[in-house]
Amino acid sequence: MNILLLNIVLALAWVALTGRYTAANFGVGFFLALLVIWLSHRTATTAVYVGKIRDVVSFLLFFLKELTKSNLRMAYEVLTPRHHMRPGIIAIPLDLKTDLEITVLTSLITLTPGTLSLDVSEDRKTLYIHAMFIEDREQMRTLIKDGFERRVMEVFR
Repeated sequence: MNILLLNIVLALAWVALTGRYTAANFGVGFFLALLVIWLSHRTATTAVYVGKIRDVVSFLLFFLKELTKSNLRMAYEVLTPRHHMRPGIIAIPLDLKTDLEITVLTSLITLTPGTLSLDVSEDRKTLYIHAMFIEDREQMRTLIKDGFERRVMEVFR
């Protein structure tokens, strides 16, 4: 946590020194500060921190890709006269343990157009989702397990 705070402080210093108070400039400062921290503190803790930052960026890029694909598919469905939907409810076994991890996963699924998290079983081992486009139930489970759930686990563990 101290490394994250140092990274943010250095990024804010970059923003103040350059005089451009934009999100893009903060992003540049954050990346440069990450590089400085990595080069100056080559410890196991720093390596873990840099790995977590990489996991978060990978996670965000994956989610943006899935969000874009889902939005395009929904737009196509709305704009075409013929419906291509094959809706259904799927039970997905969960490997996530904490309430925070499960909440993040269910929120991401619900934020993606065409899917909705319905319920989590009492023992928190099964997630029930509704999807509008189910060609193959196993493929949908694999997308959630290997896509969303695996990346949530990488970020939080």
